[in-house]
Amino acid sequence: MRLIKKLLIPSFMLASLLTISSCNKKLSIDNYDIIHELEFGGVYIKSTIDDFNKLGFEYGDSVDISFSNGYKLEDQPYYNGYYVDAGETLLVGYPGYDYIKATLNYGDDLWDIAKLEEKDKATVSLNTKGKYKDIQDTMNIQYKDVRSEYDSDVEFANYRNIVVGNIKANKIYRSASPCDNKHNRAHYVDTLISEAKVKYIMNLADTKEKIDSYIAKSDFNSPYFLSLYQSKKLLLMGSNNEKILPLSMNMNYKSDDFRAKIALGFTQMASADGPYLVHCLEGKDRTGYVCMVIEALCGATYQQMVDDYMLTYANYYKITLEKDKKRYDIIKARNIDAMLKFIVGDENADLTKIDFVPYVKQYLKNGGMTEDNINTLINKLCN
Repeated sequence: MRLIKKLLIPSFMLASLLTISSCNKKLSIDNYDIIHELEFGGVYIKSTIDDFNKLGFEYGDSVDISFSNGYKLEDQPYYNGYYVDAGETLLVGYPGYDYIKATLNYGDDLWDIAKLEEKDKATVSLNTKGKYKDIQDTMNIQYKDVRSEYDSDVEFANYRNIVVGNIKANKIYRSASPCDNKHNRAHYVDTLISEAKVKYIMNLADTKEKIDSYIAKSDFNSPYFLSLYQSKKLLLMGSNNEKILPLSMNMNYKSDDFRAKIALGFTQMASADGPYLVHCLEGKDRTGYVCMVIEALCGATYQQMVDDYMLTYANYYKITLEKDKKRYDIIKARNIDAMLKFIVGDENADLTKIDFVPYVKQYLKNGGMTEDNINTLINKLCN
């Protein structure tokens, strides 16, 4: 009978071997279900952000994403925000999202680009650890949904009266949502628009069905909004004389659909009585773009538009030119500068020297708005 000797490995060596084995194993999630994220466009990969990060993925990593239909994205930054240029892809774990999401920033719907179906699966694997960590650390900005963290209701609600260019005071306002309470701001917005006696709301984020779902929730506390909603003048897109127009816009400001919905909203605004409100969920991205178009149409200077756009980042993140010039300059360049250059059709334009009015008028006409409606809107806002 042969004597078989057991190989005894000291505990410290065993731990080292296990660590080496773990490091050699490819960090990945394999064949996960996917969901078409319709509001902003993109692909939810059914791993919660917390679960994904607990596996060892970290913001700033480079990842590869492959779908079972053969579509692949390689060397994608994984961020907790949209820290890439317009039209670029990324994997994002944005606070409040149900799952991690593969998407384009201000671009077409990745679901359609990749020709995905609900039956398809996704695999995400680590490409390079920490490759984009410097960008993540530089751009890592998050805000809190607690009123006590802000100096005023106005700041918390990201609310303001737009008074730039030739726009008169108390004509048009912008804010976070007065109906979707996802970020605990709806009641504060509602109180402020009640004080302003807002009569027309251009809701960039929602459908009528979504608004109904917000009203049905136990935390709904927006009586002024409800009074407008129940005035029986909320109709579907394309009809006249709404008090609340739900446009359900995605984030792709370069798309024909986005422009057409702006033109529709402005046409309805021109036929409605003010004061007016423009909002999405946070009053940040879609609202920022649409208000920039309004401001440019009404003769605002480049600096006036920048100041109004960046006030959102001061409200939410305390980012100002004086306090955080690096982040301020990156956000300005990637967002409002890129948006204005798109409208004028010149990537090299000196935005400080441009009369934006003719460009914006043509932009709106291309979206379906008439010259008469454009002039009516200008008169309502500026006279």
